[in-house]
Amino acid sequence: MTLFTRTDARLGEFSVRPLDPDADAALLHGWVTHPKAAFWMMQDATEDDVRAEYRRITGHPHHDAFLGLVDGVPAFLAERYDPARLELVGLHDAEPGDVGMHFLCAPADTPVHGFTRAVITTVMAFLFDDPATRRVVVEPDVRNTAVHALNAAVGFEVVGPIAKPEKDALLSVCTRAQFQHALAGAAA
Repeated sequence: MTLFTRTDARLGEFSVRPLDPDADAALLHGWVTHPKAAFWMMQDATEDDVRAEYRRITGHPHHDAFLGLVDGVPAFLAERYDPARLELVGLHDAEPGDVGMHFLCAPADTPVHGFTRAVITTVMAFLFDDPATRRVVVEPDVRNTAVHALNAAVGFEVVGPIAKPEKDALLSVCTRAQFQHALAGAAA
């Protein structure tokens, strides 16, 4: 069941569907254990570990996982969570309408220029498609400079570094208006 679709003029149709932990485990295992997914922190996970983790996520009342497709082919993973209840409790001044987000692009043999930006744009548009979403909150590893640049490109504003149990992170937020402004700037 497709939940959201967005067309990128250059790269095609991006769509988002609910993740199926059992059916998608083998595919996800290849993605989350790939060397380029080091910041996902699942390098040593088995396929059963991945299945169990995504069963836990999809079964949680405040955490969801989604599979992203490009022209019908699986190409990215997205997670949505409530930062007032998970991940950032005590580390972030949560406001009504805050939504936490993680995303991961599938490893590619041949990188496509602009692909990762199209993915994060799709994930953000999907999250803001819900009128209840006021801000998107992210907490990438402080060392992940590539994602910091992407976050800035779609409108995120850095709040500052935070210490999470598993990593030092750079807390950033993006309002609907900031995202729309970034999209307008990219189109100009």
